[in-house]
This record gives sequence, structure tokens and C-alpha cells, in this order.
Amino acid sequence: MKILKNRNPAVPGFKAAGLDCGIKNKKIKDLALIVSEVPANAAAVFTKNRVVSPGVTWSRRALSKSGYCRAVIVNSGNANTVTGPKGYDDCDAITKKLAEELGIPQKEVFIASTGIIGVPLPSEKIIKATPKLVTELGGKTKNWTDASEAIMTTDLVSKSDRISYSFKGKRIVIGGITKGSGMVHPNMATMLGFVFTDAVIDSKTLKMALIEAADRSFNRITVDGDNSTNDCVAILANGKAKNSAIKPGTPGYREFVKALTKLCKNLASKIVLDGEGATKFVTVRVEGGKTRKQAYLIANSVATSSLVKTALFGEDPNWGRIFCAVGNAGTAFDPNKVDISLNKNRLLKNGNPTNIPPQKLVKAMKQHEIDITIDLKCGKEWEEVLTCDLSYDYVKINAEYTT
Repeated sequence: MKILKNRNPAVPGFKAAGLDCGIKNKKIKDLALIVSEVPANAAAVFTKNRVVSPGVTWSRRALSKSGYCRAVIVNSGNANTVTGPKGYDDCDAITKKLAEELGIPQKEVFIASTGIIGVPLPSEKIIKATPKLVTELGGKTKNWTDASEAIMTTDLVSKSDRISYSFKGKRIVIGGITKGSGMVHPNMATMLGFVFTDAVIDSKTLKMALIEAADRSFNRITVDGDNSTNDCVAILANGKAKNSAIKPGTPGYREFVKALTKLCKNLASKIVLDGEGATKFVTVRVEGGKTRKQAYLIANSVATSSLVKTALFGEDPNWGRIFCAVGNAGTAFDPNKVDISLNKNRLLKNGNPTNIPPQKLVKAMKQHEIDITIDLKCGKEWEEVLTCDLSYDYVKINAEYTT
């Protein structure tokens, strides 16, 4: 996977800002804001963790009632999770203050948080900084860079991208920012992601498109097998492109989903590339599946195996761990038909070792990018899961997360 350069995610009709409000106490940006100049249709997917941030609860309710969103405010450094009734009250106070500053309905404010769990959110710092945050809104590259950096936690780099395409004479732009480095596992859409488009598309159709795109991108990455309490991916569409309304089942819808999926894949890949302590970027592809579910279960089993991930970090050609993880997936297949390759080196053919020279495999294991391909030979379905290795640094980073 070629390292993807960040592209300015600016979309016509949207402005962004990011600043330091004092949550992290290190003069590091920790508060971001993105605003649509006009009312925007909106949709989101959220974590399936039963323990959630009040921000998730607030935003779910707001979107379910209106389907509109004008502003997204995000803080880092504090997850505002397991904070009792105060947590929801903080969301109410912050969104109320922002709505007043922007002159919009409070229900059109989406709120998200990321950081340490179990620590009360210093909402007074966010509220105090809100007027300045609003005045700094802009559409320049710096504004979007500030916003992208402000949502980072253990991320080493900010993550943004933008793509555009033309359909029936209208140019449609889709841009987005995301954060994620650890506590990343597919179970809706992973970590935090905020996507914006100038397309004309209603909220219901937007939700359908986002679910499709997330299923092939954010739901197909894993760093450590943990899905967070705060995971969400939201998308806003302000209609500035003036295209014919995108409707389900039409060529226009397919083109939109194709572009949205590409953007989400790029952003998801950036998360894996920035995995905590990661030294390898790993693609696990299962081919020849009877169903997509079967292919996904096997790909996910290999991608989440601690034994596989540590072997990848140690560059240990212990391919038996891969086949073991295939067998642990909890789905039926014929082991005597399976082929397994690593960076095009055939390890297993029809369930039997190929006895590849160890030195050849050791050389393949030293590469930064690792492709593991598993052919089940029982159908035509396929799935891919992106992951990384599990290193000493991952343990160190998470052992010292709050200290």
C-alpha cells in the first residue's frame, strides 16, 4: 500500500477550524469544528459497543429526529465516556453554546469526543473557546489541517483526503478527515471519521450509501481487535453541486457510492498505516469463498490473530500460524483445497506445504507491505481486511496511555 499523501479535504460550502482549548494541557490542538454554510442532509454510523459516549447518544438522537446537520464539533484528549449524567449535560451545554454562536438550531449540531475514558469532560474549556473557534472558520488548507490535527490522539499523523467526479455535467466533491491509530476494529465503521460532500442527496439515501461504503472500508480494518466506545463516521451533504437528486438504484447512486467508497478506503488505509507501533501494512485477502460472510470471517480471523501479527513483526516465517487462524474462523471449508500465499510466495497448495526455501520467505517477510492471499476454491466471493503487525511499541504506548 503506497503511503497516501493527505489532500485538502475542502468541499464547496463547508468551513473548518481547529485550535487548542486546553484539554490536553500541552498547547496541542484538541478542538475541531466543521460547518456547512447551508442546512445539510446528514447520516452517520456508530459503534456497536454497548458502552458509549454521551456524544454518541446525543448525535444519534439529533440525527434521528431531523436528518439535518449544520455543524460538527469534536474534541480530543477526553472521551467523555463513563462520566455519569454530567457527560450528557456537557454535550447539551456545548451544543447549545455552539448553536447560539452560529445562529442555528441546537438539534443540527453533531458532537463527538475521543481520548481517555472515565475522566469528566472539561466542558467549560470547550464552551469558553467556542466563540474563537467560530471566528477562525475558513475554507483554506490551513483551516482543514488545523481541524484534522485537532481530532488526533495517539495518531502520529493527521489523515485527510478528497476526490471529485463528474456525472451528467455536474462536478461532485467528497472530502473527509479521520483519526485512529489504536483501539481500532471493524464493528460499524471504525474510530472517528467526518465526510462532507456538495452532492444533492437526501438523508435516507445518504445513510444507505454510507453503510455500503463503510462496509468495504472502515469495517474492513483492524489494528488491535478493540472497537471503541466513541466510534462514529458521519457524512453531510449540502447540495451545492446542483446535480440531479441522487436516488437509490440509479446510475447516479452507483457513481456516488463508488466515489464515497474510494474516499473511505483511502482514509481507512491511513488509519492502518498509522497503527500504534506498526511496522507492517498487511492486506489479508480471501478468494474463492462460497459467500462473502465466509470470506470475511476467515480474513478477519487471520487479521486479528495475535500470533500472526507478532510473527509479522518479528519477520518470522511461521506460516503455520496463518493456516491455524484460517481454521479458527468458525466457518466450514475444505482444508485440502486451500492455497495460501505471502507476497506471491506460495506457502500452501491444496492444503499441503510447498516447502519454499526459508531464505526466500524471510526476504519476503522483511518488506513493509505484506499481502496474504488465501484461496478457498469453493466459490467466487472475496473479502479483504487491512491490518498491521503487533509490536513492542504497541504494548508500550497502551501501557502508558494515561500516564
